[in-house]
Amino acid sequence: MLTNMSPSPAVTADLAHDLRLATMRLARRLRQQRADHGIPLGQISVLATLDRLGPLTPGALAQHEQVRPPTMTKVLANLAEAGLVDRVADPTDGRQQLVSLTPKAAKMLREDRRRRDEWLAAHLISLTPQQREALAAALPVLEVLADS
Repeated sequence: MLTNMSPSPAVTADLAHDLRLATMRLARRLRQQRADHGIPLGQISVLATLDRLGPLTPGALAQHEQVRPPTMTKVLANLAEAGLVDRVADPTDGRQQLVSLTPKAAKMLREDRRRRDEWLAAHLISLTPQQREALAAALPVLEVLADS
């Protein structure tokens, strides 16, 4: 059990190892619940970012996705060809474009999330109340790590 004192480097390394394995295994199980849309995960990530943040310039989107602008240009071309993103002139800077989701993409994301949420909820039911409480208590910490 961790205390208020700083843990030793070995304890921190062990926790990092165990947390990484558990989150990777859970992420893999959740990815298996995705419908096969024929879209690579990197492109789905771009769609999810647009859904979460709203319309963005390609440069801002590349920054959020931590890819180079030429890579984002290719991703957006593929998504536009699939009818999943729209581009319009930025009303504040006519030299820029804003990229947004199409209704088709929004529906695909909603259905995908619903499917994975249902799978996860079905498995959460099998946990004890104490296990579910522990997960709920850990969520803010996991969000801090995810946003770092």
